[in-house]
Amino acid sequence: MVPSKAPQGRSANLTIVLAKPSLQYGIVWSMSIDYPSPATAALTPTSYLVLGLIAREGPSTPYDLKGHVAATIGHFWPFPHALLYKEPPRLVELGLLTEEREMDGRRRRLFSVTEAGRHALRAWLSTPAREPTELRDLALLQLFFADLEPTSARVAIANEQLALHRDQLAMYEAGQRSTGRSNGKHSSSLTVEHWIGVTLRMGLLYERAAIEFWDGIAAGLAGEEAAAARARAADDGAQVATGGTGSDLAALR
Repeated sequence: MVPSKAPQGRSANLTIVLAKPSLQYGIVWSMSIDYPSPATAALTPTSYLVLGLIAREGPSTPYDLKGHVAATIGHFWPFPHALLYKEPPRLVELGLLTEEREMDGRRRRLFSVTEAGRHALRAWLSTPAREPTELRDLALLQLFFADLEPTSARVAIANEQLALHRDQLAMYEAGQRSTGRSNGKHSSSLTVEHWIGVTLRMGLLYERAAIEFWDGIAAGLAGEEAAAARARAADDGAQVATGGTGSDLAALR
């Protein structure tokens, strides 16, 4: 038997099932190989983000999606927002969204999720992510090399980060107290409500941890500077007690 090959660029799921016993061959096994559909194979995290937002909020324009992302998901999943205008039409071609376009006025493009789109989203959610969290922090990268410069460089980095994280924490705390109003107008966004009720807590924990970390860095550097100052003062005192520095004694000779 020649094993079948997966189409290029697509992985396969192998399923082996006990079919029935056989007097001649013993146990007979049935084997099938399921390939992911072209639509599912072409999906990216941005695809699922778009499908998820439209599934929750209902028919949406790319501008609507951009507003939802800016208020919620963008805090923990950064990506080019231009994709929110490119991805919906691509999902329409894959049969996962439908599109309606206004004939006049602003000629907005309104996208809705199809049953196939809901199925793709359901399949994605039923497969828990196994990738470790990626942390790309430019300030940490600078701190890693800041020992090559005077202590003042590390102090400046720490103080800047403390200010940034305190501002971000204040914004998250304000969001936590939010009653669903934005710019004085009532917002019916289920996505904002979900963010406040579920994922915002992670943002609060992260910002508080970051503040604790950078505060510790700043305090440690202040201690180093204080210890260095005491050492210099002690050295100056010792020199005065012995009648001057080595260079002074050499000059007297």
